[in-house]
Amino acid sequence: MSSELYRPPRLDAISPEWLRERFSVGSNEHARQVQHLHLQTMPVAALRPAAVLIPLVLRPTGMTVLLTKRTAHLKDHAGQVSFPGGRCEPEDGGPIQTAIREANEEVGLEPRQIEVLGTLPDYDTGTGFHVVPVVALIHPPLNLKLDDFEVADVFEPPASFLFDRDNHQRHRVEARGKLREFWAMTWGGYYIWGATAGMLVSLHHYLFGPTAEIGG
Repeated sequence: MSSELYRPPRLDAISPEWLRERFSVGSNEHARQVQHLHLQTMPVAALRPAAVLIPLVLRPTGMTVLLTKRTAHLKDHAGQVSFPGGRCEPEDGGPIQTAIREANEEVGLEPRQIEVLGTLPDYDTGTGFHVVPVVALIHPPLNLKLDDFEVADVFEPPASFLFDRDNHQRHRVEARGKLREFWAMTWGGYYIWGATAGMLVSLHHYLFGPTAEIGG
């Protein structure tokens, strides 16, 4: 790995070219280090396969991450901040196709606007899902059309904020007699936590490593 690739650019100056190169030669070693921060409550065989899209939007003012706030009446993760995504269907042909389909259905992202970079390590949720996080560049302009049944709102925090480990908060809570640790981030009045925050930390570790020095 070249020294230029190992030393990332400033967080506010990360380019699509750098991300493409990073995913072409990257390793999941660092990202796997975050897997112990969520509880796996059942064997993998009992988990329902799912996929989410981590959409990195290429805005003129800087890269953002498109997130959704789920509606309050949903059975799973009601009212929480999440990525577009859902259960894998047999006709999808794989988790990448699931993530693209769900992003189109939930927020109206067109497949032609989605440039898939790669996937992160699978993430098992306490609600019984085995999730494949699919990372992609999103090419504007966006004509978002929200699924009112599932999506209450969408917002786009700067990637530089979400990639800054100073904004990664680690919390502990006791659940069913066990101590659970999870990641959280707060931006613009939105509380990003649980699996969504965990996958963002996983992406940070994938790109930069746990101790990488960011370019000045």
